[in-house]
Amino acid sequence: MAMSNPYSQYKQNSIMTASPQELNIMLYKGAMKFIKQSIIAIDKKEIEVAHKSNIRAQDIFIHFMSIVDTNYEVGKNLYSLYDYMQDRLQEGNIKKDIEILQEVYDMTNELKETWEEAMQITKKNKVNI
Repeated sequence: MAMSNPYSQYKQNSIMTASPQELNIMLYKGAMKFIKQSIIAIDKKEIEVAHKSNIRAQDIFIHFMSIVDTNYEVGKNLYSLYDYMQDRLQEGNIKKDIEILQEVYDMTNELKETWEEAMQITKKNKVNI
């Protein structure tokens, strides 16, 4: 019997016990990681790696688009933002344009930071979001 990787087990436990807000932050961080991998691969002329990393980032935004509640104005706005970011990732992938990918990376980082701030406020005020 093979021993399981302790890091993989820890990561799996972290995901399984995370709140929805923490999962959002994990997904934003994942998207940022894949976008950064794509940027680095483009710079190194590793086109297949760039493409695969970009697709993984796109998949995260497709997921966000599938779960956002568009019954509220904020949800409609988030959906539009995710759709824009997904479109820009596609364009950046087709053109292998680092500037476009950096734009999406920066936007993703802003969203992640906003979620982190909201979580800090809710912890401080003990309010559920």
